[in-house]
Amino acid sequence: MQLKDSPFNLSPLSDEQQRQLGQVLSTLNTQQLAWVSGYLYGLSQTGQQSVVASAAVAAPSGSLTILYGSQTGNAKGVATAIKAQAEARGLPATLASMADYKPKQLKKESHLLVVVSTYGEGEPPESAVDLFEQLKKGKIGKLDGLKFAVLGLGDSSYEFFCQTGKDFDNFLATAGAERIYELASLDVDYQDAAKSWSEQALNAIAATLSIGAASSVASAVQQAVGHSQYSKENPFPARLSINQKITGRDSTKDIRHIEINLADSGLTYQPGDALGVWFDNDAELVGEVLALTGLSGDEATAHGTLHAALTSHFELTRLHGGFITGLADISDNAALKDLAGDKAQVNALVASAQVVDVLKRFPTALTAEQLVGLLRPLTPRLYSIASAQSEVEEEVHLTVGVVRYPQEDGTVRSGAASSYLADRLIEDGEVRVFVEHNDNFRLPQNPDTPVIMVGPGTGIAPFRAFMQEREAQGAEGKNWLFFGNPHFTQDFLYQVEWQRYVKSGLLSKISLAFSRDQANKIYVQDRLREAGLELYQWLEAGAHFYVCGDANKMAKDVQEALLDVIAEHGHKSREEAEEYLSELRRAKRYQRDVY
Repeated sequence: MQLKDSPFNLSPLSDEQQRQLGQVLSTLNTQQLAWVSGYLYGLSQTGQQSVVASAAVAAPSGSLTILYGSQTGNAKGVATAIKAQAEARGLPATLASMADYKPKQLKKESHLLVVVSTYGEGEPPESAVDLFEQLKKGKIGKLDGLKFAVLGLGDSSYEFFCQTGKDFDNFLATAGAERIYELASLDVDYQDAAKSWSEQALNAIAATLSIGAASSVASAVQQAVGHSQYSKENPFPARLSINQKITGRDSTKDIRHIEINLADSGLTYQPGDALGVWFDNDAELVGEVLALTGLSGDEATAHGTLHAALTSHFELTRLHGGFITGLADISDNAALKDLAGDKAQVNALVASAQVVDVLKRFPTALTAEQLVGLLRPLTPRLYSIASAQSEVEEEVHLTVGVVRYPQEDGTVRSGAASSYLADRLIEDGEVRVFVEHNDNFRLPQNPDTPVIMVGPGTGIAPFRAFMQEREAQGAEGKNWLFFGNPHFTQDFLYQVEWQRYVKSGLLSKISLAFSRDQANKIYVQDRLREAGLELYQWLEAGAHFYVCGDANKMAKDVQEALLDVIAEHGHKSREEAEEYLSELRRAKRYQRDVY
């Protein structure tokens, strides 16, 4: 390290001390520099002169590893913030996705923080599945001496709220690890609670890990970490270029091809990433909520008028259990109180209704403060990107299924973001967006590697991006697409493009499952079983297998079919087939983008 023009020239250090210090510092990474700065600060505060004598007291007993399992990027964001907090204190910290972490490494850890989300019916996110299963089955063994804390993220409108966080907390404790700070189970408005929890958890860790001293150098290191200009918290005001319906006139589905202009944003993305979309609630829906609660909309809130708050700051289409139970506490309606006391009925209503439906069924006059207190903050929606930047440059394409729910009274409820994009956003209108990177859904690094893609319905989106990218790369690897939807004539999304890829030879095979075009329904999982022998041969030849779409049914059915294929054509038992699939997952050859 050259110190000629450094601040050390003004320091009280001798030339030899400067040379020795520079020599040591040149070998350190950012994490080590952060710890050393905190360590030296601690020595200066205690007045100790002997580094050797104080090292036994001040040196860290181990290091902190922060593991995250993220489905939509929230857990990753919290974990990244915790690492920055740790480094600001001078604590040595390593951040890793569970997908990139070898489970056996847990035996070598001294301090562990887990940040993990829950999705679906209490299931771990894709990136966490392997570590989750190995801990669940006790394959890692005893973890005596490991100190840990778990932060779980979830959505209380689902029955199994934060179940994955609870499971990790239980698995680690059962394996003999010491819980150093209490489990946190945080809802969708998690930001403030996560910050508070991490401060307390790091206090507990610092007490046994290191001196815990803060330093200006550590803070500078933290601030030096680069961030994109545009993010979830600071979205880019993009422009809608194209909104085109790509299902037929008689289709039961309304699916749109959306093109958004990202010019001058500096945003970059890769095939497999998602686009986050912020939206405003439908003005008619806002008016209906105000009318049902007896409010004008002019009432003041922390987000401006109540009308403005309901439009841009609160969820009106995603119902959650707390709204029902909270309304029951305010209301005098005996039927509502009975329903709120029955968890099964609450869960059923949450799954089938929106906020306005509950207000219509159980009319209740509310103050603006009461209404806002019952609602949750609006969250952006994520859509798998359907384009490759190598092909479309400053554009980003989406494949959006417009969600519509016909009601018994003849009204139609719509999904908030999908109807915003399809119905309310005008051409060249502004839409606030950000890129959510997904490193757990990536094309193989080697362009010669074969690829198998299963993407029924709007699950086709990332595979359109995959093909654009492989065409741009001149990739030699074979490509096999499994696609399904109700009808060939109405619902074959991007048909002309797939036919062109088949004709050019880029798409080696295409297996179609149009479920309603014959008496017996046929789905993508049926096509997988039919092609089982060749499918297994592709896997044995090193193919990567991808699934995108519905998590609760399709993805589970596809996994069952895949296990059947591996067992039958690999001549394996069920347990051996599951281990084969786990090996694929660990090698990042089995990747899912499910929702």
